[in-house]
Amino acid sequence: MRKIFFSVLVVLLAVSLFSGVSTQAQNAVTLRVLVHQNPPMVDFMNTFNAKFMEKHPEITVDMAVVGAGDLATVTQTRLTANDVDVIDQFGFANSAQPYMKNVTPPNWQAAIEAGLLMDLTGQPFLANYAPAAIADAGTYNGKVYAINLGRVIYSGIYYNKDLFTANNVAVPTTWDELVKACETFKAANIPCMTAGGADGWPIFVGAYGLLGSLFPDQAAYVEGLWTGKIKFNDEKSLEMWTKMKTYAQDMIEPGASGIAGDAAPGRFASGAVAMFTGGSWYAAAIETAKPEFQWGYIPFPGSDNADDNKYMFGKYDQGWAIAAGTPNKDAALLYLSDFSDKDNYQAFANAVGFIPTQPTATLDTQIGKEVAPYLENFRVGYEQYWVTPTGAGQWASPWASFFKPFNEWDDPKALADQAQADLQAGLDAVGMGK
Repeated sequence: MRKIFFSVLVVLLAVSLFSGVSTQAQNAVTLRVLVHQNPPMVDFMNTFNAKFMEKHPEITVDMAVVGAGDLATVTQTRLTANDVDVIDQFGFANSAQPYMKNVTPPNWQAAIEAGLLMDLTGQPFLANYAPAAIADAGTYNGKVYAINLGRVIYSGIYYNKDLFTANNVAVPTTWDELVKACETFKAANIPCMTAGGADGWPIFVGAYGLLGSLFPDQAAYVEGLWTGKIKFNDEKSLEMWTKMKTYAQDMIEPGASGIAGDAAPGRFASGAVAMFTGGSWYAAAIETAKPEFQWGYIPFPGSDNADDNKYMFGKYDQGWAIAAGTPNKDAALLYLSDFSDKDNYQAFANAVGFIPTQPTATLDTQIGKEVAPYLENFRVGYEQYWVTPTGAGQWASPWASFFKPFNEWDDPKALADQAQADLQAGLDAVGMGK
């Protein structure tokens, strides 16, 4: 009897073990994740994935890494082939708006309209993110299709605290104060500002804050240019061009047109100039060049009204979206939920250095401390809304880099008229009329 009982027990145990293995095998999931090449982010994701798989042993994360320039194309290909579950999605930008004509929608918009991205509206993990980040960078037609993980700011001015103190210059909050600060430094044989003029783009990006000060609602600004309510040569725009000329020719140091973009942070950190216009991404290079250097970061005061100068403008970077056709919906949502845990997100922010999109997260760096007071006034910048009308001319942009010595223009009024003519050519070409 004992032998029979023992034999039955062994059989039952074997059946139980086989059943457990079979169930585990049936529940096994391979979660296909696609990200772009960003070394700190990829390193963090490798660590996160290992912990995620340890916590959820039934899920294997298969992460592919592609170049940032290839991400949109690879995403489109893999979404169409339905062989990806979770994708790295940059913040929604440059959407084709109803007031625009003959505009090709960006890949993210096309993917949503084709039903390729999952509707995340109402998912509990969305509550961990700032509502503005969800609205600005992951929402389309009232539904949420992505969570965004970080912002960059490009509209500020780095300033040398020691030089400001030594020359009794107060941190400027208006355009007039900025002009006077530059005059004071120049009188003391100290260049006012530097920038990486040899690369071109740092000049016009450096003036994004000036543009935003005059047109704080950047989405409305873009719509106004398209509909004709705002013109590049109207009174307010002429004020913009005039101030951009002052910025390009009087504030930025002579010789900046020969300074490379990656050399400008070191030039500023050397203490040779009082200010440096540029994005939050330059902070690490400044600290690397001279760790003990004392600097601050303020909004560009482009308006004569201080209340217009309280905004920081920038863009949203990396985020997460889920393929609508994924066969692994539960695992994909679990992945985003675990990532969105406040502790995990804080570790991500620390590793990558993005300005956080979770209100409870802090960036424990100098740039994080400098921008923290302005994050409630963060706004998406012009180029994230702008779509150039087909047929527009080369000057149809509000760029300070059009002025000498960085380009050919010297007369603000002449440039304003040419910019509007070039814009109008595009508007006429797409049937917007005058």
